[in-house]
Amino acid sequence: MLDDVEWRKLEPLIEACRPRGKTPPQDLRRTISAIVWRHQNGAKWRAIPPDLGPWARAAQTFIRWAHLGVWERLLHLAQEAGVQLGMTFLDGTSIRAHQKAAGAPPKGGTQAERDRREALGRSRGGFGSKACVIADGLGRAVAFILAPGQAHELPHAIPLLNRLPGVPKWVVADRGYASHAFREHIWNLGARPAIPPKRNEAPVACPDWIYNNRNQVERLWARLKEWRAIATRYEKTASSFMGVLALAAALDWLKS
Repeated sequence: MLDDVEWRKLEPLIEACRPRGKTPPQDLRRTISAIVWRHQNGAKWRAIPPDLGPWARAAQTFIRWAHLGVWERLLHLAQEAGVQLGMTFLDGTSIRAHQKAAGAPPKGGTQAERDRREALGRSRGGFGSKACVIADGLGRAVAFILAPGQAHELPHAIPLLNRLPGVPKWVVADRGYASHAFREHIWNLGARPAIPPKRNEAPVACPDWIYNNRNQVERLWARLKEWRAIATRYEKTASSFMGVLALAAALDWLKS
């Protein structure tokens, strides 16, 4: 159950972004608590404790709101406290998919096309997804992009930068983002890159006093993966898994 302090912060944001129906939702705090419990524990919906209300109500609310983009709007509202753009961090992580994550409705097309649509693919680490994040200077998630597990992180770097509310001073990333074209893009934005070169590249400027802060985004992923439904993907659809990421990130913002 969300405690009083957590709910006092979360309730106005939920009220601001939830869909409006003919009747207000019943016992919203208990329903949101059930959704959080399920994803923190990676349990089946039916395993939600009875004192958190009907499991079907929690499941229907989460899936419908994920389809409508409510959880992403919640994350956006949580960021109104102020995104710190002194430094921003780019990073991606591979998330292994549970066997139950396969089998989303086909909606036409082949199984391969369905997997691409739902951000699922097979890499050396197995069947899963690649989750890419851009974080602010305090290591808080600003936006996510999902891709199939075998995808490279670099193509998603510019779209993530475009999700920032302004121009950062520094863009910090690991060697996976090493690209002359990407560094040039960062300079053209008015920011400075701190991305070390690959071993087969000529040296480029990457100040240690900036790059050493990259642990902020690594610690962000460590906090998010404390949710078992993020450490392992159980959701069949990309919209539902994005909802889990956005909800966890929004609660992380409210704790900062």
